[in-house]
Amino acid sequence: MSRHSKQKEKRPLTSDSDSGPDDRGPAPKGAKKEKPGNPYKSKYEAKPQTSKPTSNNSKDDDEPSWDLGRNKWVKIRPFKGTTYIDIREYYVDKETMETRPGKKGISLNCEQYQKLKSIMDDIDHALP
Repeated sequence: MSRHSKQKEKRPLTSDSDSGPDDRGPAPKGAKKEKPGNPYKSKYEAKPQTSKPTSNNSKDDDEPSWDLGRNKWVKIRPFKGTTYIDIREYYVDKETMETRPGKKGISLNCEQYQKLKSIMDDIDHALP
């Protein structure tokens, strides 16, 4: 007997138990609800772009930083004697309430950053 000829037994859509919600269907499109109390939404959407370095945390005052919005930052930082341009998403540690760098991001050395700058026009022209 092949796999395709077997009939799967379907479970009924309703249940007599009180273990879950009555509505078992998928949410309608466009019904995505925003989480209440999202600390990033209003803070970053209305923020104008700036070319002056700012800081998202008082202990990083020695690192020039630029806010890209939605908790993404560009920072210039030294690491093991080399200067890096770090473009990274940050998160708030729930235990300490400190803003910390996340896994999502890239660190470019100065040579890589200069190469990126030199191909920026080509990248802009390739965008739809």
